[in-house]
Amino acid sequence: MSSRLYRVMHRTSYTYDDDVSSSYGRCHLTPRDLPGQRVRSTSLEIEPEPDDRSTGVDVYGNNDSYFHVRTSHRALTVTARSVVEVDPIDEGLLLSPAARSAWEAARPGTLTGRDAALAAEFVLDLDPPEITPAVRAYAAEVFVPGRPLIEAVTDLTTRIFTDFAYRSGSTAISTRVDTVMTRREGVCQDFARVAIACLRSVGLAARYESGYLATDPPPGKEKIFGADASHAWAAVWLPDGRWLAFDPTNDKLVDERHVTLAWGRDYDDVPPLRGVIYTDSTRSQIDVAVDVSPAESAAGEGPDPG
Repeated sequence: MSSRLYRVMHRTSYTYDDDVSSSYGRCHLTPRDLPGQRVRSTSLEIEPEPDDRSTGVDVYGNNDSYFHVRTSHRALTVTARSVVEVDPIDEGLLLSPAARSAWEAARPGTLTGRDAALAAEFVLDLDPPEITPAVRAYAAEVFVPGRPLIEAVTDLTTRIFTDFAYRSGSTAISTRVDTVMTRREGVCQDFARVAIACLRSVGLAARYESGYLATDPPPGKEKIFGADASHAWAAVWLPDGRWLAFDPTNDKLVDERHVTLAWGRDYDDVPPLRGVIYTDSTRSQIDVAVDVSPAESAAGEGPDPG
């Protein structure tokens, strides 16, 4: 399997029923440069044009952008465009002693060194807690003593895919893991958070990763521009300092079809767009369009769609 090159477009549009005098925003919309992922180009367009804007890197190494629009407006549009090259799964990682050893060996609390110290933060539960008796019981069926880490993670991925129904609109950003465990339904961010809670319940370091998944149209159908969506998955820390990312929504390890935007301890660390507005508006609407399209080659890069 060879590397894939994608054009990614993520457009968020807000409309209001009264003037907005000031808008502050923070974005995680620029993909990361990683050993298996290279960002060829990227841009962020904001309308109306911000009076102030800046870019930086957050505590987790993610690219973030800030903006402040002081022009009175009733519509705000933020459009991120990137060209990203993604490599297939590193087979060496899957076959490494770190992945093939018993999962207990990957507990950062039992290890020393800088990597283990940095990973320790990702073992901690959230506030309010997500590690409940239901989570512990679910994880206990997977993480039996001495089981190879890669085998346990693959099993957890498949179990969540099998036991939980994907149902758009069944949950919200604020829905707790315990609620998802009870209802046995949700969307990608819920399944990622269930997996993370399970990993942390047995002392493993786990992080929430956001990005995109390239999708193909049904046979005989043309791809609908803007019909894709943001995606989320989880990753577990390995004792050699690397992370193994997996996608329980699709029962697979993260591969060349996944474009990584950002990661943190939970969704709240890496929302695509968050902000504050000053207005007397009582109604607003948000529309999001995402498109992940194959790009033929770096030499053939032309104007981005949209």
